[in-house]
Amino acid sequence: MSRQEIGAFILRVILGVIFFVHGLDKFQAGIGNTVGFFDSIGIPGFFAYIVATIELVGGIAMVIGFGTNIVAYLFAIILLGALLTVKLSAGFLGGYEFDLALLGMSIHIVLSNSTGPSLDNSIFSKNQDKLLKVS
Repeated sequence: MSRQEIGAFILRVILGVIFFVHGLDKFQAGIGNTVGFFDSIGIPGFFAYIVATIELVGGIAMVIGFGTNIVAYLFAIILLGALLTVKLSAGFLGGYEFDLALLGMSIHIVLSNSTGPSLDNSIFSKNQDKLLKVS
């Protein structure tokens, strides 16, 4: 495994853990609170369920390396939404610096072809090997 793959793996796992914990917190703290917050900023409350589920399930998927490009893309959409609706007006420090870092990590995973050891790699490399043998 190359240094780039190790770095991508570490980045992927950290991003997954962060989103998993944020999603879990939304449900444990009472998803109704998040629904109310979304409503208060003009976003339909049902989006809170979507965001929390993507964070929770997507966080697990990111850690194990399943659907990493799709999940990272969804994370990037969530982060852009948070930046544009709430975080930008709070300023850089104490506002959007953390979300910006997570956005950069998500974009890296979307653009990178290597995420280190992952379920995706083991599934698709086996299928690719089978396809090459059949051809």
